[in-house]
Amino acid sequence: MITLNAAPAIGVPNKSRNRYQQMADSHREEEQVNLLGEEGIRAGGAGAQGQNLKLGFVAGVILRERLPAFERMLWRACRGNVFLRQAMIESPLEDPSNGDKVYKSVFIIFFQGDQLKTRVKKICEGFRATLYPCPEAPTDRREMAMGVMTRIEDLNTVLGQTQDHRHRVLVAAAKNLKNWFVKVRKIKAIYHTLNLFNLDVTQKCLIAECWVPLLDMETIQIALRRGTERSGSSVPPILNRMETFEDPPTYNRTNKFTNAFQALINAYGVASYREMNPAPYTIITFPFLFAVMFGDLGHGAIMALFGLWMVLKEKPLAAKKTDNEIWNIFFGGRYIIFLMGVFSMYTGFVYNDIFSKSLNVFGSSWSINYNTSTVMTNKALQLNPGSNDYSGTPYPIGVDPVWQVSDNKIIFLNAYKMKISIIFGVIHMLFGVFVGLFNHRYFKNKMAIYCEFIPQVIFLVFLFFYMTLLMFIKWTKYSADNENKNLSAGCAPSILITFINMVLFKPPQKGLCNPYMFGGQAGLQKFLVVIALLCVPWMLLAKPLMIMRSRKQAAHQPIAPYSNENGDADGGLNQHNNVQADGTQQAGGAAAGGGGGGHGHENEEMSEIFIHQGIHTIEYVLGSVSHTASYLRLWALSLAHAQLAEVLWNMVLKNGLQQGGWIGGIALWIIFAVWAVLTVGILVLMEGLSAFLHTLRLHWVEFQSKFYAGLGYAFQPFSFEMILESSSNSSED
Repeated sequence: MITLNAAPAIGVPNKSRNRYQQMADSHREEEQVNLLGEEGIRAGGAGAQGQNLKLGFVAGVILRERLPAFERMLWRACRGNVFLRQAMIESPLEDPSNGDKVYKSVFIIFFQGDQLKTRVKKICEGFRATLYPCPEAPTDRREMAMGVMTRIEDLNTVLGQTQDHRHRVLVAAAKNLKNWFVKVRKIKAIYHTLNLFNLDVTQKCLIAECWVPLLDMETIQIALRRGTERSGSSVPPILNRMETFEDPPTYNRTNKFTNAFQALINAYGVASYREMNPAPYTIITFPFLFAVMFGDLGHGAIMALFGLWMVLKEKPLAAKKTDNEIWNIFFGGRYIIFLMGVFSMYTGFVYNDIFSKSLNVFGSSWSINYNTSTVMTNKALQLNPGSNDYSGTPYPIGVDPVWQVSDNKIIFLNAYKMKISIIFGVIHMLFGVFVGLFNHRYFKNKMAIYCEFIPQVIFLVFLFFYMTLLMFIKWTKYSADNENKNLSAGCAPSILITFINMVLFKPPQKGLCNPYMFGGQAGLQKFLVVIALLCVPWMLLAKPLMIMRSRKQAAHQPIAPYSNENGDADGGLNQHNNVQADGTQQAGGAAAGGGGGGHGHENEEMSEIFIHQGIHTIEYVLGSVSHTASYLRLWALSLAHAQLAEVLWNMVLKNGLQQGGWIGGIALWIIFAVWAVLTVGILVLMEGLSAFLHTLRLHWVEFQSKFYAGLGYAFQPFSFEMILESSSNSSED
C-alpha cells in the first residue's frame, strides 16, 4: 500500500520534523504526479488532507481497440470507485502466439480495498489484459525499472550479436546454396528413378526396362561397368535387348545449331518412330522462303548483324539467366535469325533493293538516247528494248537498277515475283511428295507407293509443274527484239489464261498472234488433264480395293507366322532393353530401332477405310490447288515489304535530305533517327515477324502435309542437365 499522507514522526524536534515533513511532502507530490496525474491530485487532494488514505493499484497492457469497453466496464462494475490512467504504446508489439503485429496501451488502475482489487483483476482477466507486478515503494519501483532497463540492454546486445552471427552463417551458407540445390536435385532424381526399378527374386539385383538410343548401347555398357567398379559391387550389370510391341519414342540428335530448327518441327508434332525428319531440309528452305518475302539488302543486313552478335556472344549471353520470354525466344533462335538475315541479303541483292533503292554494281544494260531538250521537256520517256536503248545483254545478277526509277516497276516486278513464287511452291511441294517416298520405302509399304505416291506425283506434275514449264518457255522463247512477230513480247500468251483453258478443255481465242507456245500443245494439254483426272479415282479407290482383296485372300489361307507391318518376321525392330544392376547403380535399357510410323488397317472396317481414303484424296486434290495459290504469299509479302520501305523513304527520310543549310543538317539528324526507328520497328521487327509466321505456315501446311504425320512422342532421357533446367524454370515461375 502507498501512504499518501504520512503521520508526523515521533521524538523528532520541531525544526527537523518540519524539514522531514517537507521532504515527505515533496516525495509524495512526485509519486502522485507520476501515478495519479494532476487530475487525481486535484480530485483527491482536498478530501485526503489530514487522513491516511491507503490506495492499491494494478498495472498492465491491453489491446488498444479493447480499451474503451474496458474503461466502461471498470466504471460500471466498481461504481466509479477506481481511477484509471492509460497511455498508448507507439511501436507495435509482436503477438507471441501467432507473430502478428498488434497495437497495445499501458494502463494503471487505483482502487481502495481488497474487494475492488479482486473485481478489477477479474475484469482485466476477462478483457485478456496482461498484468505486470509493480512494487509499492518508490525506491523499489526505481530499482525494478533500472533492472528492467539493464536486462533490455543486455537482451539487445545478445540479439545484436545473434543477428550478426546469423548473418555470417547465412552468408557462408549462401556461397554453397546453389551447389546444395544441385546435389539435392540430382540425388532426388536418382532415387526417383531407382524407385521405378523392380527387385530381383534373389533380392540382390534391380531390374528395369527403358528406351535407349541404339548408337549409345556401347557407351551405356561402359558407363554401367564403370559404375560397378566405383561402387564395389560384386554383381556385374547385364544389358539385354527385349522384344516389345510398343512404339518406341523418337530421338533426333541435335546441336546448338540444329536445335532451333528441330524445335520448329516439334511444335507441329513429334515425328513418328523412324519417320522422315523434315528438320535438315528446313535449315535451307525456311530461311530461303523467308528471304523471298523479306528480300532487302539493308534490312537483311540488320537482321544478320543482330543474329551474328548473339552467335558471337553466345556464352556470356547464355550465362545471364533472364525471365524475359521475348529475349529467350530471340536467343534460342539466334542461328535462324542469322540465316534469315543472310538469305535476305542474297534475295535483296537479286531484287537489287536496299532500303527501297538500287545498287548499280555492274552497270545498267539500258541507256537513254534522247537529246537533252527532249529529256528536259518530257517527264516520262519510253525505252524500247528492241532498239539501241537496250544493249542486248541482261544485267549479270538480279534486277537491272533502271527499273527502280521506272513508272512500270510494280507491273514488271509483280509479274516476276508472282511467277517465281509459283515455281518455288511447286518445287517445294514436289519435294515433299518425294520425301514421302522414303517413308514408304523404309516401312516397306508398297501399297502406299502404288496407290498414293505415284498418282500424287502424276497429278502434281501434269498440272502444276507443267504450268511452271510454260513460264520458262515463255521467258526463253519470247523477246521484244525477235523478228518473228508471233514470238515477240506482245504476242506472248498469258500463263494463267492458258492454264484455265487447259483445265476447262476450252480452246483459246485466235487472233493476230499464235495462242500456243509450241506445236502440239493443245493435244498435249488434253492428255495431261485426262491423266491427271484419272489419278483422282486411282487415289480414291485403289488402296481400299487392294485391302479388300488382301482380306479375302487372307480369309482362305492358314495363319502365317507373325510378321510386323515392316515385314520383319522376328518382330525385332521394336525392342526394349533389360538391365540388371545392384542398388547403387542406375540401370537402363534400349530400343533398337523401330517400326513406328506405319499405319495399319487390320482392325478398321472397310467403310471407314473408304471414308478415310476419300478424305485424303479430297484433301490432296483440293490442297494441290489451294497450296499452290498459297505460295503466292511469297509475292504478296515481298511486294508489301518493298512498298513500305519506299513509303518510309519518300515520306520521311527524303524530307530530311531535301533540307538545306545548317538547319537542314540538324533536321536530317532528327528525321534520320525517326526513319531508323520506324525502319527497325516496322520493317525489320513487324514485317520480319509476319514473314516468319507465313514461312512457318508454308512448311507446316504446304510442305509437311505431303509426307509428315507427326504422331510420335519425344524420347526423354535421364539427364541431369534437363532436370536442373526444368527445376530452375519451375522455381522461377
